[in-house]
Parts: sequence; C-alpha cells; structure tokens
Amino acid sequence: MSTDPTAQPTNVLVVEDEMVLRMRAVDIVEDAGFTAVEAVNADQALSILESRSDISLLFSDIQMPGSMDGLKLAHAVHDRWPNIKIILVSGQIKVADADKPRDSRFFRKPLEVKQMIAELQEMVGVGSLKIVPDAVIPLAIVALDRPTQSYSPHPTSQDDLTAENDSLRLLLEQAVIDAKTLLAQAGIDAKVREAADKLQKLILEELHHRIKNTLATVSAIASQSLRTATSIEHGQRAIEGRLIALGRAHDLLMQASWANASLLETVRGATEPYDSKGAGRFSITGSDIAITSGAVIALAMTFNELCTNTTKFGALSVASGRVEIAWTIDEQAQRLRLTWAEKDGPTVAAPTRRSFGTRMIRSLGHQLSGEVQLSYEPTGFVYTLDVPLGSLTMKA
Repeated sequence: MSTDPTAQPTNVLVVEDEMVLRMRAVDIVEDAGFTAVEAVNADQALSILESRSDISLLFSDIQMPGSMDGLKLAHAVHDRWPNIKIILVSGQIKVADADKPRDSRFFRKPLEVKQMIAELQEMVGVGSLKIVPDAVIPLAIVALDRPTQSYSPHPTSQDDLTAENDSLRLLLEQAVIDAKTLLAQAGIDAKVREAADKLQKLILEELHHRIKNTLATVSAIASQSLRTATSIEHGQRAIEGRLIALGRAHDLLMQASWANASLLETVRGATEPYDSKGAGRFSITGSDIAITSGAVIALAMTFNELCTNTTKFGALSVASGRVEIAWTIDEQAQRLRLTWAEKDGPTVAAPTRRSFGTRMIRSLGHQLSGEVQLSYEPTGFVYTLDVPLGSLTMKA
C-alpha cells in the first residue's frame, strides 16, 4: 500500500445497521489505514455511491432491514460499479461462492480483527482478489457451523466403508420404525410431530443468530471501551456498565416477547438504577408509545451513557442536582423530540476529546434516522434527539 503523503485517501463504505458493530467495523477500516464512510442500510449505501466516485471497497453486513439485504446490495454494486471491491459478513448464514458476486469475499461474525485488517490491505492496497479458502477462516468460527469430523491416519478400504454404510442404513431404518412406534404409543400424529420439528428448527436457527449477534456486540463493546479507556479499571467499569444496560434492555424485550415495548418503561428502566433509593432525581414526562426492539436497545444504551456521565461529572454528581427528561410528538410532522436536561449541577464544559460514549450516543441517534445535539450549557448538559416516529414504531 502506498505511503505517499500526497496520495488521496482510500475510502471504504461500511454498511451495518447495528450501531456498535458498525463502529467496530469502522475501527477495523481505520486501523487498516483507510477512511470509513458509514451507512445503516442498502438504500443509504446506494445513495452514497451515486453521489460520489471515491469508494474503493464495500464492507457490508448481509442481514439488514430495508428494501434489500447486503447480498442483493453487493450484486447491485458489482453490476453498476464493477471496480469496487466487496467484503460481506454475517453471523447467521454462510454464502456459497456461486451466490455472491465474482471476486467478492465472505467472512463470518464475530470478525477476527487482524485477519480483517490484512484482507482489507490486500484487497485495496494490492488489488489481488482471491477467494479465501475455508482453511484461512479461524478454527473457532468454523467450529460453530460444522459438525466435528474424526480422521483416521490409516486409509480405510472400500469394502469396509460399504459394510459400515450398510450397517448404518439398517440402524437408521430401525430407528425410524422405533420412532414411529413410540409416536403411535404416545398418541402423537406424525404430521404434528413434523410440524413441531420444523418449528423447533426455526427457533434454534433464530436463537443461533441472536447468540452470534450478541457475541459480536459484546466483543465490539469490550474492544471500543478498552480502546478509549484511561486505565484497565476504567475500561472494566465501562464494559460492565454497558453490558448491564444491554441486559436490562433484553429483559424488557423478553417481557414484551420481543415485540413492541413501552417508551416510558424503557426510559424508567434505564434511569431507575441511578435514582438512589427512589429519591426522585429524575423527572420523566411524555406520552407513552410502543417502540420496536431496535429502538428499545438504542435508547436503553443511550440513557445508560447519559446516566453514567451525569453521575460522574454532571448534575447527579452533587446532592442538589436533577435531570429532566421530556418528549413531545409532532403529529403533523410525525416526529418525536426528546430532551435530557441537567439542572442544579456543577458548571460543565465540553470535553477535550471525543470518547466512545459520545460516539455511541451520536451513532445511536443516527441509527434511528434522528438528529442528535449535545449542548454543554453553563446551567447543565443538554441532550436532544429529534427522530421520525416511523423509526421508533415500525421496522425501517
């Protein structure tokens, strides 16, 4: 890769709807020496590509909300801009070579940082496109998706294999007969059992997807928290706080069966741990509405950052301080405006460096297609989120 200081920066378009995972991908791109351009879905990515001609590589998650997923986006990009390199990632599915655009590469989540940096530098810096063999993929990732195989150091004869196969076939046939007998004895119809098996398979696949995404999110939170931590202890506390906030958001969603949850309960659940002994230091006002699971997690993580900061540096760091949280809905414009305003606390000033927490707050707002303002007023810090109602109440 060229080190000429006069050379134009190489831009990589990162497309990922999960905010923390997108921030992790951006850091990987920047650590590889390139400039990241962010998009939260395929529509936004195409809009960016149509408006500029300096994107060298597309780095996209496959599963995303919107008019098309990452795989369809990759094909659209390859057809319209064939010179743009493509990397696809997913935590749930594995893409066959025949299904992805020619010369593109696919990796499973969670991503191995050093490998991804090397792949980016090879693709963009050298321009050598090769399909990555399975042997290159880290063993820990392969193990999640492949059955364990046992290899004998001595070759087995064809006769032995044939005998083993015949024996296995007979055992399986007997197992089917035994299963049908047991089902009949239990009074379970075979069709009912087949439907139950299909449902169980769908549930397990969804569980596998959520676990992989959660592991990737936890990994990204840990990496980002340690990246800007001033000490190991500071990083540990930051990681614990963010994971606890994520856990509280999941608790709320479990109560709502991962359907629409309450905005009011989301705010109360996020602030309650910081309102010591129910002292009433938070004032919460606004009409309650049902919000999607994505909005619940985004707002819960945002309020955790705001609560953590105010107890350390803001209004709740002193006995007299309080926080006013209020939101209003503009029915005509179909927008919600939420304000977090700190009162009667110490004098605040804008931070000298942008922390992970600040990046997270802004990115979470952008993930909801909203506008975020952070104001360090002499009377106290003020956070404002202006967001379309559609981003909160229905899937994007």
